Order: sequence, then C-alpha cells, then structure tokens
Amino acid sequence: MRAAFSLLALVVVAAIVLTLAKKQATALKPPAAGASAAGTTVPQPQAVGQQVQSSIDDAARRAAEAASAATN
Repeated sequence: MRAAFSLLALVVVAAIVLTLAKKQATALKPPAAGASAAGTTVPQPQAVGQQVQSSIDDAARRAAEAASAATN
C-alpha cells in the first residue's frame, strides 16, 4: 500500500513538473509574424554600437574635465 501511494505521489509530481515546463516553453516561443510587425523593432547593431561609443566618449570627456578641474 505504501509503495502504491509513493508511486502515485511520483506520478502527480511528474505531472505538475511537466505542466510547468510546458508553460515555460510556450512562454519562450517567439511571437507570430503578425505580432512582431506591430511591436517595437529591434535596434540595429551599428546603431547600438554608435550609442555605446558616444556614451564612452562623453564619459571620457567628463573625466578629463574633472581631472583638469581637480589639478587647477
């Protein structure tokens, strides 16, 4: 009897785990083609690179200004 309950408990736990895994897998699927056209567009890698470079240049300029102000 104890073995039957143990086996039943394992089946119930396996069913719960598989159900949660299925929900997670469907959440990871990319949206349909029609939905992606209506959503936001993904930025181009070159645009992101330019934005990062601009931020780095601004930070370097501010650091240089702060260093020169500290020595004066």
